[in-house]
Amino acid sequence: MTIAAPAPITDPTTPDSDDPADPTTSEPEARPASMWRSWKSHLAMALVSLAAAVYVCQGLWRAPYRHVVADNVSDQGQFEWMMSYGVYLLQHMSNPFFTTLLNAPRGVNLAMNTSSTFYAVLFAPLTHFAGPQVTFATVLTLNLAGSAFVWYLFLRRWLVRSGPAAAVGGLLFGFSPGLVSHANGHLNWTSGWMVGIVAWWVLKLPEKGHRVRNGVVLGLLCTMGFSVAAEALFFCALACALFLGVWVFSRPGLRAVKESAGRVLVSLGVTAVIAGALLSWPLYMHFNGPLKFTGTGFKMRFYSEDLVSYVAFPLRSVAGLFGWGADLAPNATEATSFLGAPLVLLFVVALGLLWKRSSPERRVTLRALAVVGLFFFLLSLGPRLRFMGEEHSDTPLLYALFVDVPLFDSALPVRYTLVVVAIFAIVLALLADEFFKRGVLAKLTVGVLIVAALAPIAPLPLRTLERAPEPEFIASGKWQDYVTNDGVMTSLPLSIDVAVDSMRWQAYTMARGGDAQFRIPAGYFLGPQDYLETGRHLVGRVGAPDRPTDKLFYKAARWGQVPRITNLDRAQARIDFRYWKIQAIFLPAEVTGPKGPLNRDALLRLTTDLLGEPEQVQDVLVWRITPGVDPVDRTEED
Repeated sequence: MTIAAPAPITDPTTPDSDDPADPTTSEPEARPASMWRSWKSHLAMALVSLAAAVYVCQGLWRAPYRHVVADNVSDQGQFEWMMSYGVYLLQHMSNPFFTTLLNAPRGVNLAMNTSSTFYAVLFAPLTHFAGPQVTFATVLTLNLAGSAFVWYLFLRRWLVRSGPAAAVGGLLFGFSPGLVSHANGHLNWTSGWMVGIVAWWVLKLPEKGHRVRNGVVLGLLCTMGFSVAAEALFFCALACALFLGVWVFSRPGLRAVKESAGRVLVSLGVTAVIAGALLSWPLYMHFNGPLKFTGTGFKMRFYSEDLVSYVAFPLRSVAGLFGWGADLAPNATEATSFLGAPLVLLFVVALGLLWKRSSPERRVTLRALAVVGLFFFLLSLGPRLRFMGEEHSDTPLLYALFVDVPLFDSALPVRYTLVVVAIFAIVLALLADEFFKRGVLAKLTVGVLIVAALAPIAPLPLRTLERAPEPEFIASGKWQDYVTNDGVMTSLPLSIDVAVDSMRWQAYTMARGGDAQFRIPAGYFLGPQDYLETGRHLVGRVGAPDRPTDKLFYKAARWGQVPRITNLDRAQARIDFRYWKIQAIFLPAEVTGPKGPLNRDALLRLTTDLLGEPEQVQDVLVWRITPGVDPVDRTEED
């Protein structure tokens, strides 16, 4: 997602220099401030970051077992399932990269989904004892706080002397409109702390004497990063490679270039060996495993930045309270730019001032930052220009060259903006560091400008709504009377991206542990368009390929459509139930959709017409299914 400049706080050849130089020649411990004072400032920043994260996530913490992020109900349910799978994984020593618990009988390739195995395993004890709802809120809160804090430390180590300057950059990145937008359901894209740590170690590669150690550590960090957010790790690697390439070959003197490049290449070789060995299984599953596919199931041209969105204000911000926000994002979770005109203007002015006041060594760093920022800005615009909500199909852009390139074809263009946001945070920290050390007037002027640029985009808390509570039928374990262990059962409607309750009920049983577990058909995941074993190119899609019966349930739940059921419908249902090997269907008292409750009454009428009268069991209605037999045909008199 991002990369910072390889420059320490002091120049090795001129101890009094204001400009940073080679990252391997100086350590931040040389600062005159005492270790105690440094720790006090670090602690203060950590507390501020945590308080801000709790503020943003407060709606979830008020009622973690009932509240859900209103702008992305489904993704929260999906990540709760992933967290619960961590408990199941450890208890049953299951395959972390493939499961048949979802999408029975085919299964799901988890290596091609946002499984976040690192979080799932690390927080498995919390998930088991408190539930995946609490784990989700915990990880989300720590992600935002950790992103701001790690980037504060990162800037302090590599770029700035001033703690307040580093805090400005850290808070801008950690609570940028982009990260807060992704907090609407995404545990992977809010993990900016991971990218900061990986980038930190990348900048250590040119240092002398630690080639093997640095390579080993970076390999371990890349392995961790892949299991947290593989797409973000790809962005980080791309940004680091581009930055280091520009930085190394912009340095004066061929000898310096050769020395730096040699050390970096040796360390990267070690990194490749370590990460390659540890990631061989998930990478094999990703590129050659069962149910593999290409693409994402999402339209790249739709998930691209509108050019105007960079200077617009986000809807969920202080500016949005005054009606100044702009609705130009693909959805509320992908509003990744929206930096506002004041901040964009300040960024441009800051680059000019810093360039003018910098030494040749510092200009190498600024040039590399500018190149990375420009490259990712162009990628974020997608394959065709979008302006004020309109796509100009006759104006191809840089991303059009990468649409079918592996890895690029699995990344949504709008998300490349997060790298641009990081560049903004770095430049703003450099500006603050440059002027905070000067007189009172300079400090006051720059401070006011920074506040004026950041205040309008300060985030508001995430919107939440209530969702269906866990049925007693699931919580009490009564469900075990209606399905065999590892048998197939589902609530209605079958899980899909806009209705994930069935995945939630399965997730809560996984989180509690125990030997008994049921599987579900369909689900919210990424998979191939179909399952034809023809060896042809399979494009990705969201969820399982549609079957006629689950479409009936979906239309009833979403739009209240209840068609007249005939024996042809029942015959098709027998085929579908036999395919899924389903043993029971149940309907809870509440059914959650993307914006609130779905049409339970319509589901009840449809299913009763299809299968007959249900059985009341605690707080749900249950229909037992004999695959291949149910539903039986009826005469008109029936």
